[in-house]
Amino acid sequence: MNTIYEKVDPENIDMSVIGKAGRIIREGGLVAFPTETVYGLGGDALNPESSRKIYESKGRPSDNPLIVHIAEFSRIYDIADKVCPEAKLLADKYWPGPLTMIFNKKPVVPDETTGGLNTVAVRFPSHPVAREFIREAGGFVAAPSANISGRPSPTSGEHVLNDMNGRIDMIIDSGECNIGLESTIVDFTSDVPMILRPGYVNEKMLNKVIGDVAKDPAVFGRELTGQKPKAPGMKYRHYAPKGTMTIVSGETEKVIAYINGQIESKALGAKIAVLALSKDVTKYRGADLVVDMGHADNDIEIAARMYDALRRCDDENINVIFSEEFNTPDLGMAIMNRLIKAAGHNIIKV
Repeated sequence: MNTIYEKVDPENIDMSVIGKAGRIIREGGLVAFPTETVYGLGGDALNPESSRKIYESKGRPSDNPLIVHIAEFSRIYDIADKVCPEAKLLADKYWPGPLTMIFNKKPVVPDETTGGLNTVAVRFPSHPVAREFIREAGGFVAAPSANISGRPSPTSGEHVLNDMNGRIDMIIDSGECNIGLESTIVDFTSDVPMILRPGYVNEKMLNKVIGDVAKDPAVFGRELTGQKPKAPGMKYRHYAPKGTMTIVSGETEKVIAYINGQIESKALGAKIAVLALSKDVTKYRGADLVVDMGHADNDIEIAARMYDALRRCDDENINVIFSEEFNTPDLGMAIMNRLIKAAGHNIIKV
């Protein structure tokens, strides 16, 4: 397949490109597009064959549900069976934006889109290119992240091109995503609203609008067994680099000492990388790559750099990766949720 690659300025949108992308979706094809979180791989959410194509192009398990993206709030009533008052309050506050909500679905949404579940995950992105594209595509675009399943999510058009060139019909490149972490997912089909995936809209922000929320055990890195995931990222290994990754937890001095010890005793031929806060970068001696993840008081910076850092490790053929913990106040839960999955739950406490 010859993948069309188009750059679109989000401040001066070329509607001829968006129109071409919309036609591809309406005709059953696949288009990668930018959002404020990560790049999505879009297909017609109401066309079961389009959803099957998404799973095939990503190598994604078919019981891993897709998120339906909309560009007008009113369209939610076409696909969701019931929108409770709490969900409407969150939508009023955080839509358009990096928040996904789960509802019981209407029959118009095929099981192929929802991973066989009777629920549907819905998101209203804020990225201007995404919104114009969704409108041109017919209003309902099913989209997981635009990467090979299990790999680090794409936060730039180049990331998408590296993974999906030749696999999909078109890529819209609008530069780097400004958040860099997938959307928060809140399930409104439970007795109490439940966070299934943490993101930019954090627990404190949710509490201010709708009060107490529950957290699924998968948020803390525990994998689902013997059941279908209700949201992306809950069951399967995600966000993973090619190398073996370990998160080192503990007091900063002990973490640095442990990682330096591992660097000094590395096996012959091993290439080692360290993901570290800016203040610690110069303290790691002998690593093949030390990635500056940003400052502890700027978790947006850390989140935005995370997937690019993991992909950089792959580009430089790193086969052993050590990461500090990044338990920042606002996005710490979301950042560590992704890193724990990327490391395959390999955590060492020192």
